[in-house]
Amino acid sequence: MGKVQLQISRRTFLKSALAGSAGLAVAGGHAIPAVAAPEGSAEPPWFYRGQIKTTYSVCDMCPWRCGITVQSVGDRVYKIDGNPADPKSRGMLCARGQGGVSFMYDPDRLRSPMLRTGERGEGKFQEVTWPEALDAMAEKLLAIKEQYGPESVAVFGHTSGEFWFADYFAQAWGTPNAAKPSSSLCTSPREEASNLTLGFPVGGHEPVDWEGLRCLTLIGSHIGEDSRNTVMQDFAKAWGRGAKVIVVDPRFSSVAAKADYWLPIKPGTDTALLLAWINVLIAEKRYDADYIAEWADGFDKLAAHVADLTPEWAAAITELDPELIRTTARVMADSLPQSLIMPGRHVTWYGNDTQRMRAAYTVNALLGAYGREGGFYFNKSPYIEAYPHPPFAVAGSAGGCSAEPGAESAELPVGPSGKARADGARTKFLRGATAMQELIEPMITGEPYPIKALIVYGTNLLNTVPDVPRTIEALKNLDLVVAIDVLPMEHVAWADIVLPEATVLERYDELWTVAHKTPYIALREPAVEPYADTKPAWWMARELGMRVGLENYFKWETAEEYINTRLQTIGSSIEKMREEKGIIVQKGKPYFADFKGSSPFLTKTGKIELYSDELALAGQDPIPVYTPTEDPPDGFFRLLYGRHPVHTFAKTQNTPLLHELYPENELWINAGIVAAQGMKDGDRVWLENQDGARSGPVKLKATERIRPDAVFMAHGFGRNEPALTLANGKGANDAQLQTRYILDPISGGAGMRVNFVRIVKEA
Repeated sequence: MGKVQLQISRRTFLKSALAGSAGLAVAGGHAIPAVAAPEGSAEPPWFYRGQIKTTYSVCDMCPWRCGITVQSVGDRVYKIDGNPADPKSRGMLCARGQGGVSFMYDPDRLRSPMLRTGERGEGKFQEVTWPEALDAMAEKLLAIKEQYGPESVAVFGHTSGEFWFADYFAQAWGTPNAAKPSSSLCTSPREEASNLTLGFPVGGHEPVDWEGLRCLTLIGSHIGEDSRNTVMQDFAKAWGRGAKVIVVDPRFSSVAAKADYWLPIKPGTDTALLLAWINVLIAEKRYDADYIAEWADGFDKLAAHVADLTPEWAAAITELDPELIRTTARVMADSLPQSLIMPGRHVTWYGNDTQRMRAAYTVNALLGAYGREGGFYFNKSPYIEAYPHPPFAVAGSAGGCSAEPGAESAELPVGPSGKARADGARTKFLRGATAMQELIEPMITGEPYPIKALIVYGTNLLNTVPDVPRTIEALKNLDLVVAIDVLPMEHVAWADIVLPEATVLERYDELWTVAHKTPYIALREPAVEPYADTKPAWWMARELGMRVGLENYFKWETAEEYINTRLQTIGSSIEKMREEKGIIVQKGKPYFADFKGSSPFLTKTGKIELYSDELALAGQDPIPVYTPTEDPPDGFFRLLYGRHPVHTFAKTQNTPLLHELYPENELWINAGIVAAQGMKDGDRVWLENQDGARSGPVKLKATERIRPDAVFMAHGFGRNEPALTLANGKGANDAQLQTRYILDPISGGAGMRVNFVRIVKEA
């Protein structure tokens, strides 16, 4: 297949996005017959060119995973819509989802397997066949295993296909050293805080019961900018019917513009604000006393803890008006139990993030929000059996095994060969998922044992893990680096073996099972054959497994066989799922009444634990305590970062259609600072961080919508890879400026908002 040029205007793209699922209706069949083209038309539109086939899939353009319908004619996909049967997309799709076709037909896609011919980092490769690439990979892995043990292989996985390598293959192979940025760089503090407080994690879909919600509080959550489809739909409805909105953010974000109250908090002081809110709720007896008496444990200790943590105390720390703190606490209380603080997704900020999230969940408990209509519903996972296989050599490696509380910090969990494990579940973390940052260290030092091979699946390594020079040093030390990706991201140049993956529109994948108010299972099936010589991850993992002696784990021959084996445990099949528009919805247990008197909380006490004995035994604060963060040095600003509505992480900046909408990022900076430094809006500047790391040039966005002590940029720009012909050199790369991070002692999540930058007017 040659290069594909997508000649689609912005106006056409936006029309398509607004049309949503109303574009074409599928009536009772899997395909729509072709319609005769209008007479005299030079080139008929795509829907006149042949039979329209509709397939069902799950979007992979962001972590939200909306269900989609895919329409194709012949061997080409033309249109994606939200699947109306999907509980998340509900027939709608954001701009990123609509850009999935453009991502699939990016002319810069990797086309075939490659082996390195030059030095690592040079990006010199030779195209080879799949047997040649997989044989070379298997031979090297087996040699490393023989010399160093199976745990000397690490896997980094991101996006939905990560299951096949970061979960299934890693556990079958026998390495505990599998990590995911979605956990260690985003969600681990909120999940661990929820486990400690409620006994279960938040899960992928934040369980806000939007229909009855009357007051929503957001702390650093950017609805609209992070473009999570369902959340935007639900927020718009709640806001439209008059729900109160409180936004805490150093920046006047898009959602702050919709808020009744905006609290421009000093960065790093959120826990102080939360403790002051708890103080007001308790001191003024505005909490749900009956709910706390029945469902909470440790209230008296909490009340004593916050007795002196008044709004006036917090005001001196947060630089907020104490009356604004007091007023917003009362506004939240006036709407209880239909009032809550949404957990947010990216919560790894300052290294004390698990305790901050515990404080937020404590506010929610005082509001009586959990298990109540209009508060938080209880997520329930759908029932379906796993594919039958022998016991894994390592159980739960991708989730990270946690040490027992109170274990000696010098001891490490032990890997399959008897050596101490090097994963992020080191006992200096109370619990938590494997931390990517901690896996870099044994690649460099060999301590406590060496990691000699790294499989990087769908993870933009040099735009994800903080301290890029340290990551490059690790890559230089490894005996084997394998990159599995769709596009030639920067880290691909450092690989020994490159395996090009088919996109989600070209492959079957593991079933998408979603814990939800209505638990559901979604099908991902291919709309067309894979591009060029690309392959799906399930096929790669199976072919590799057969070469390294893991054939007992890969008894199926096709993805259809694997999926149907799972589906038959619930009386379904791929064909039946197609008849149901690719979705199976099951019954949930969202409220207290569904538990028939038993406790939904899976803590030791069976209640919401406001005071954590587990944390106390581990030498951590059993109730959240405010700990100060370092302030920027003179002449520096705190670097804040986030998403843009049409881009995902560092994945879509090269997607032609999305690049057209937003080709480069800007630096939000207070207009007063810009004027004082003799600059103006639109000027291009460079950034230098506290350690001397520099960014590429970035345009200034002079605005009153951000505090003067911080700057903000969208993540994923400033790429340094000529093979990414659209994204290369556009904007500034926040990852280059994140040379510091602080690991949360409880969850292992890496707080990256501890970097400071100054403006450099000339390169």
